Amino acid sequence: METIALVCFVIGFIILVFYGIQLIIIAFRESTAWGLIYLFVPFGSLYYVVTRWQKCKSPFLKSLLALPFIFFTFYVVSTGAGGPGYEMIDTLP
Repeated sequence: METIALVCFVIGFIILVFYGIQLIIIAFRESTAWGLIYLFVPFGSLYYVVTRWQKCKSPFLKSLLALPFIFFTFYVVSTGAGGPGYEMIDTLP
């Protein structure tokens, strides 16, 4: 089961990276300043996506496809479904 969790995590991570890079490219196409703001200013990326929703809607919504994969991974790791060794964590004082 831990192998399936690892595969799901990798799939989710690849989805997030792919569409995250697409959003960065959109920001840099508008201007270099917006690209740098997107990368380095806290909440700059959120502001950019909200204010330019028509351009960013597709990659942003597609990046949300990674959430079920990530949530499944954390569910498997946090429960006893992870396989041998996870049961030992419950017995620690």
